[in-house]
Formats: sequence, C-alpha cells, structure tokens
Amino acid sequence: MTVEKDKYILLADDDMEDQEILKEAILSVHPEMTIQCVWNGQEALNYLAGCPSGDLPSLIVLDYKMPVLNAVDVLSQIGDHPLYKSIPKVVWSTSRQPEHIRLCMDNGADRYFSKPVSQAELDQLVRQLFEIRGGATRH
Repeated sequence: MTVEKDKYILLADDDMEDQEILKEAILSVHPEMTIQCVWNGQEALNYLAGCPSGDLPSLIVLDYKMPVLNAVDVLSQIGDHPLYKSIPKVVWSTSRQPEHIRLCMDNGADRYFSKPVSQAELDQLVRQLFEIRGGATRH
C-alpha cells in the first residue's frame, strides 16, 4: 500500500454493517482517507506485521468483541512494540461494562467509545477520532 500515513486508518470489526457505518461517516468528513478493514483481531495483527514501517496507519480502531482475538488481546500484543507504540489506538464497542473499558485502557487504548446509536453520536465519535489522531476535522 502506498498511502500517506496521515490519511490511513486500520479498522478491525467483525460486523460488516458497523464497518460500513464508520467508514461512511469518516469519508463524509475526510474523503481523502483510506480505511483498511479487517474482520478480527488476528487479522489486525497479521496486517500490521505485514506493513512496512513507513506504511503504518495513523490510527487503529478496534471493536471490543471480535472472534479469534478481541481488542484486549490485540492491544496487549502491540502495546509496547516500538513500531506501533506511537499509533493512537481506540476501541469502539456495544459493551459499556466498566471491566471491558478498564481492560482496554490498561492495555494501551487511548480511548474507549460506545458504538453510537444516533447520527449525532456518530458525528461526534468521528470528530473525536480525528482529535485523537492529531488531525483537524474539516467541514
């Protein structure tokens, strides 16, 4: 992949509808973005391992509940790795359980978001994602 790092997000979520909702919301605000989607935590790790260091994403978004490896598993494996340490990592999930939030934050997530239930919440989540990754949201 030859995409500018600051225009590239890795999204790991096993729900195709949730992937599409988030992709469309991001692209409606930032049409220049490239969003690489994978279906589970193991695919996310495999994808990152196959990226040349210059082609790493500027943001990693993980669903909490994925098959094979969940967000905590992925975070614990990439958290201290020198190539991935500086990449902001966020978790978005239908789970609002304090234990899930704590586990993600303790394992290196920069933020934990509940999946939005309205367009306004989705728009706010996208704004916050770009604040976390250091990009300015343009309208």
